[in-house]
Amino acid sequence: MLAFAGNSIICRLALRDAEIDPASFTSIRLVSGAATLILIFAAMRRGQSPQTHGSWASAAMLFLYAICFSYAYVSLSAGAGALILFGFVQATMITIGIWSGDRPSTMEWLGWIVAIGGLVWLLLPGVAAPPAAGAALMAIAGVAWGIYSIRGRSESDSLASTTTNFTLSVVMILILTAVTFSGAEFSQRGITLAVVSGALTSGLGYVTWYAALEFLSPMRAALVQLSVPAIASSGGVLLLDETLSFRLIISSGLVLGGISLALTQKSSRQ
Repeated sequence: MLAFAGNSIICRLALRDAEIDPASFTSIRLVSGAATLILIFAAMRRGQSPQTHGSWASAAMLFLYAICFSYAYVSLSAGAGALILFGFVQATMITIGIWSGDRPSTMEWLGWIVAIGGLVWLLLPGVAAPPAAGAALMAIAGVAWGIYSIRGRSESDSLASTTTNFTLSVVMILILTAVTFSGAEFSQRGITLAVVSGALTSGLGYVTWYAALEFLSPMRAALVQLSVPAIASSGGVLLLDETLSFRLIISSGLVLGGISLALTQKSSRQ
């Protein structure tokens, strides 16, 4: 979750200060992520190929999430973006989980409601209505990430599948670059931020997330991700000069407390 929050902070920092354009940020992010994962896979699995894991469908969801995420943060504030993104991630994962037969317990639902209440308390009262285009893009990013996460639960090798998905996304990046190259703008700092986002908070972060999904139901996976906006908001205080308020402290307590309540309970299916 720290890696996910880091992505939001890094992307917002780069785009807020016009250090790089959204298409270039996305391209460098995914390419650097793919390169890092290929090197790690080669070092750890000599003589093996990751291509038996992952898929074009998952790569497409990864690309869709990444490109919409970047363009959305051109116009959205960090708080509004986090709220919309993870609201749609949770809704997508919970909907798919219930559709596939997952039946959350009463305490899991209660934990989810408490955590959602914390997010509403944290973000809604102080956030102006977000631009429609940015909100729509972030909503699409949330749905795409939710589907990507659910698909990751069926993978038996998180490193191989994530490596394949990032590598396949490079094909989509080549198309994106061809379309947007003439309008590309970036600085050395912008490139560095995109590489850090791709290699560390995306590539390595997603491998860890895939591995964790093996032990989480869709409901619990969605609940855990509720911590990201709170973590991102706290990081914003240190890195984006946001104000630390009593509201932030109480909201973070509600979010993390709700998650803890839900995760200490077993769903009725278990």
